[in-house]
Amino acid sequence: MEYILEVKNLVVDYGIIRAIKGIDLNVKPGNIVAILGANGAGKTTTIRTVNGLVKAASGEIIFNGEKITNLEPNRLANKGISQSPEGRMILNGLTVEENLNVGAYSIKPEVVDGKKISVNTLRKQTLKEVFDLFPVLKERRKQQASTLSGGEQQMLSIGRALMSRPKLLLLDEPSLGLAPLIVKDIFEKIKQIRDAGTTILIVEQNAYQTLKIADYVYVLELGKVKSEGTAKELLADDQLVKAYLGG
Repeated sequence: MEYILEVKNLVVDYGIIRAIKGIDLNVKPGNIVAILGANGAGKTTTIRTVNGLVKAASGEIIFNGEKITNLEPNRLANKGISQSPEGRMILNGLTVEENLNVGAYSIKPEVVDGKKISVNTLRKQTLKEVFDLFPVLKERRKQQASTLSGGEQQMLSIGRALMSRPKLLLLDEPSLGLAPLIVKDIFEKIKQIRDAGTTILIVEQNAYQTLKIADYVYVLELGKVKSEGTAKELLADDQLVKAYLGG
């Protein structure tokens, strides 16, 4: 299968406003694909439509060869799509570890080398993997999640999304409101997640940091794909850099 995710002629309306005007995008397995653009371009609407939080007016979304257009988010999670949302959406009143375990609700038993691995074993294994990726979360596992710093909460949001062992991880503005050094660390972790085998679709305002890690990029303008290509190709486009990347 060439693409794990295909978006075909997607149209999204908010009342009488057409927010997404017939876009196409594809995501290859094992890649980081980025959606960039100015405020109001339709980035978050696109990723929220992929995840079923916003309904498409028309068009198709295909995941692993199956049409998933307008399926509910919980059904998409069961199929292997997980999202770290804009604003992080940390569950107040729960500890760090409890927040992470909430993300594991859709784990199913797996068969590896003919041996069945239970949900409980997979949950423990995945929790260890998340703690290895984000050691600070292990240090603070019994701490109230609401007391974490902004950067730590973003790590928790990504870690919670990883707990379902997704085939496709959706990241919506992971650098939002974070200090530059923390942003650099978050993007390095995103790259590590990709290198470990998880496909990623990311929406970001921080274009340069995103271009450092992305395999392929779509630039949206007013609900349409204005430009697309590899990061190297887009950085070589002086007009695009000046218009969209602050060059």
